[in-house]
Amino acid sequence: MKKLALTLSAVCLIAFTSCKEDATKKINETNVAEAAARDAVSSKFPVLEFEASEHDFGQIEKGNSVETVFNYKNTGVAPLVITNIATTCGCTVPKDWSREPLLPGDSGKFTVKYNGSGNGAITKSITVTANTEKGSEIVKIKAFVKADPNAGGSASPVAKK
Repeated sequence: MKKLALTLSAVCLIAFTSCKEDATKKINETNVAEAAARDAVSSKFPVLEFEASEHDFGQIEKGNSVETVFNYKNTGVAPLVITNIATTCGCTVPKDWSREPLLPGDSGKFTVKYNGSGNGAITKSITVTANTEKGSEIVKIKAFVKADPNAGGSASPVAKK
């Protein structure tokens, strides 16, 4: 058993020390330069800047749909790609945004439609998922939904005699 272990150790020692070629000679300088350029760019992100990050519809009648447009600009140094715009409920629907890269300095927009459901003060958040440093940005809509005057109530009660 000792002979087997000694023989195996000797073979491993010979195998590991037999590489006579210097490892630094195997490095391709072109690949090093390309990797450095890639790494320098990878730390630069687009910046998604909104004209306004919140829109207040004011008072609206229950059930009346309203829309607003959120304008934005890429103020970063890399192309901006919006991959998704989502809300937490079906009463608020984002639409009409470009999935194409937005170059630095260029502007874009998307529409948000709210269906007027709910009662009283409402606030809805819209999450914009993009290739920014944070990965997502949030814009909000607000409204005060007034109760429908024709719903659920009857005229003044008639006095019985």
